[in-house]
Amino acid sequence: MTASSRTLTIGELEAGFASYCQALRRLVSEGRDLQAIQRTICWDYLERLHTCLPQSYRSPVELVQRYQRAALEAGAK
Repeated sequence: MTASSRTLTIGELEAGFASYCQALRRLVSEGRDLQAIQRTICWDYLERLHTCLPQSYRSPVELVQRYQRAALEAGAK
């Protein structure tokens, strides 16, 4: 069974959280629109984490908004 043909466990998703955030941050910095970002694997994984553990993980929409604000603030400096 390959990694792409099985569902990741919550533990595996949690272990990759930092990588998914980094990928999301990169997509935002590249100027991708929300619809394009929502079709990515990192979005899917972040959405699963938020759905399963909402107290521990923010929604991907909120993360995108934070990254967009940070990019705007960095550009203004």
